[in-house]
Amino acid sequence: MKLLRKITRIFRRTPAPRIPKSFPGNIAIIGSGSWATAIAKIVLESEKQIGWYLRSDENIAEFKRLGHNPKYLTDVEFDLSRINFSSDLDEIVHNHDTLIFVTPSAYLKSMLDELSVPLYTKFIVTAIKGIIPDENLVCTEYFRQKYGVPERNLLVIGGPSHAEEIALGRLTYLTIGCTSMDRATIFAHRLRNGYVRTSTSQDVLGIEYGAVLKNVYAIAAGICLGLRYGDNLLSVLMSNSIREMQRFLSTVSPTERNVVDSVYLGDLLVTGYSNFSRNRVFGQMVGRGYSVRSAQMEMNMVAEGYFGVKCMHDINKNYKVDMPILETVYNILYNNAKPRDEIKRLTMHLK
Repeated sequence: MKLLRKITRIFRRTPAPRIPKSFPGNIAIIGSGSWATAIAKIVLESEKQIGWYLRSDENIAEFKRLGHNPKYLTDVEFDLSRINFSSDLDEIVHNHDTLIFVTPSAYLKSMLDELSVPLYTKFIVTAIKGIIPDENLVCTEYFRQKYGVPERNLLVIGGPSHAEEIALGRLTYLTIGCTSMDRATIFAHRLRNGYVRTSTSQDVLGIEYGAVLKNVYAIAAGICLGLRYGDNLLSVLMSNSIREMQRFLSTVSPTERNVVDSVYLGDLLVTGYSNFSRNRVFGQMVGRGYSVRSAQMEMNMVAEGYFGVKCMHDINKNYKVDMPILETVYNILYNNAKPRDEIKRLTMHLK
């Protein structure tokens, strides 16, 4: 089926770009994991209809049979009459105005390589808390540079927000970032409901880089826990992490921001402390003695921070910001350094 669609795309005439009349127009979700499922739940609180791209026809059929995502957040039931599923990315992109991308950053580039429909007329919302490997670009920069999406049409969703808690309807705070405050405000209003509160920001790059770094620091926290360090050290690690984040953000994207806001510090804390955090769990397994590969296989889920560590390490070669926590995690994951030795060395720099 996938091969047939690919051959069809080669020979068919690409449809003319669909120009949205207003923002946000009709909305589609791109992704199938737990965060994508949580975002779909939120969007359906205000939208009558959405599109939803899932790669597999089999998963779509199973979703329709069960009335919920067969693999993630299975307790969240959906009104299937309000969802237009498709495994054809071209179809979803062409038929919708606002596209919310909620895929692992490591797979975004290869997925978009299959696309033949232009993106520059679309409103792109990224809920991806990662960096495009090889490109070393945050997602909005990738869409802008590679696909010509105007900066004012690019939005991000940030903030401390575990998908599992959204599934339970627990109170959650999201921040919508966009250089256009009008569009940030409109989209924030669309996401607001009884269990989701929203705020807005123009610090798009800061939100994206902060989301990448908090995953790195959550891995560090997990490694410390796996090595049987306690809450005392963890609190010091988190304190040093937010300062390290601030140094990097101030260098890469100097603007007025307050890193104690929930979209920065709040997201760091929830990712570093919660058992829902896959990055923290991944780090904990590495601290307990699992190899990186075996930890990844046992989790059966993508820990965005693993890829983020290398990307941030490579990016920081240009900026040379003092980032001892990032370098410690990089040495453990990519240089096969012993976690106990590296963390002990790190503790000598914390304060």
